[in-house]
Amino acid sequence: MRRLPPLAAIRAFEAAARTENFTAAAAELGMTQAAVSYQVKSLEERLGAPLFIREKGRARLTPLGQRLLPSLSSAFDTLESAFASHREEDESLLTITTTHTFANTWLAWRLGAFQMEHTDLAVRMTTSNELCDLRAGDADVAIRAGNGGWEGFEHHRLFESSFTPMSSPECIAETERKLGRRIEPNDMLDVNRINPSDEWWQQWFSDNGVPADDAALRRPGIRLENQANEGHAAMAGQGFALLTPLLWKGDVAAGRLAVPFPDRVSARAWSYWLVYPTERRLTPKIKRFREWLLPEIERSVADAAGGWPQPAAEAAE
Repeated sequence: MRRLPPLAAIRAFEAAARTENFTAAAAELGMTQAAVSYQVKSLEERLGAPLFIREKGRARLTPLGQRLLPSLSSAFDTLESAFASHREEDESLLTITTTHTFANTWLAWRLGAFQMEHTDLAVRMTTSNELCDLRAGDADVAIRAGNGGWEGFEHHRLFESSFTPMSSPECIAETERKLGRRIEPNDMLDVNRINPSDEWWQQWFSDNGVPADDAALRRPGIRLENQANEGHAAMAGQGFALLTPLLWKGDVAAGRLAVPFPDRVSARAWSYWLVYPTERRLTPKIKRFREWLLPEIERSVADAAGGWPQPAAEAAE
């Protein structure tokens, strides 16, 4: 066990001894002059000897104070250096945690542009759908889906979670060939649906006046753990998946996905959010990322609201 005087008293003495002025020490430490004087007095009482000879406008050190000052100043220099090293290392790396879906469909495609704008900053992205402890250092910022309102955290709403059926153009064409007509919402009951028992399908059917019984909603089929996997399965022609337009619009434009019902988009009660601890809102690297992300998201939201793109193959004809 360390047998040290209170750190507050040591700090007050070191600042007063270095500046030879209690008022200057108080300004440096963000304390009142009376508080500095109290802390120094408590240290003198603990040592059983005076540390200063008080003079008008100056606090002159006693021999004991002169002997203690160099070692204490050196110790504080070492502490300051240790924390400065941590701050330097911390400020040079931005760690972002987000969901598998948002990472794979949106952020990974754009994050390099942010790093190129801030070449002094290394950027690391981790993916997880689990809760993370931002205050414990798991990451600097999180992008998660939810209802917002997390106490003690700054949270910026990015975009609403919405969804509509999508599949590969070939899958839709084959389905319509078998039907002998254009595909209709009721047909979604009988096609291969990815994650067929997902509650999103239940909502989409309800929103579009499609009567779906329990058998239709509990039918067997492929089940994948996140929308990123569902979207890639849909591209591979494995069926129809409910996907968020903002995240997959580029794949529609490239002809990898197609949207059979472009005007039939359902919305969830939750959104995607940028989240970080309130006390870190002015941290430079977090501020820089926030100032880059929010306008980027605004552009994507505006683009998604502009309607579905014409697939590349059709545009070339």
